[in-house]
Formats: sequence, C-alpha cells, structure tokens
Amino acid sequence: MDRMESNRMSSRVKCALLLEFASHEEALHVHRSIELDNQGYLSTKVEGTAILADISAESLNSLLHTLDDFLACVGVAEKIVSK
Repeated sequence: MDRMESNRMSSRVKCALLLEFASHEEALHVHRSIELDNQGYLSTKVEGTAILADISAESLNSLLHTLDDFLACVGVAEKIVSK
C-alpha cells in the first residue's frame, strides 16, 4: 500500500457541535434522552447550559447522516423536555 492510499484509508471527517439550552437542567434532560442512541457514533457531554458533541466518520456522507439523525433526536427530546 502506498502512502497516498494509506492516507485515504486513515482519513476521517470530524465535526464538533455546541448546542445551547435555556438551562443546565434542560441540557441534562435532553442529553439523557439521546445518550443511548449515541453509542459508537459520537460522543456527547453537558457543560453548563450546553451539550457538546463530537462526531467522527469515515466519509462526509456518513458524517452528514449521523449529524442529521443526532439533530432530529435532539429536536424531539427538546420539544418533550420543554413542555
């Protein structure tokens, strides 16, 4: 395997998100609601009133798919928590 092929195989696409909420409690509740769905695809944590998410994927398409799923889950959880 040449160097260029090796670089293509080991390259990953990464994305970091900072999602702000009205309160620390709301961020915690949303995080707890989505935490189980994240395993193996992304890592998340709560800091203050925000959820920090790091996503890493083999390709841009894979990253966008994971990001879309994650944001859809966050949106549903936020609607439920804010009621």
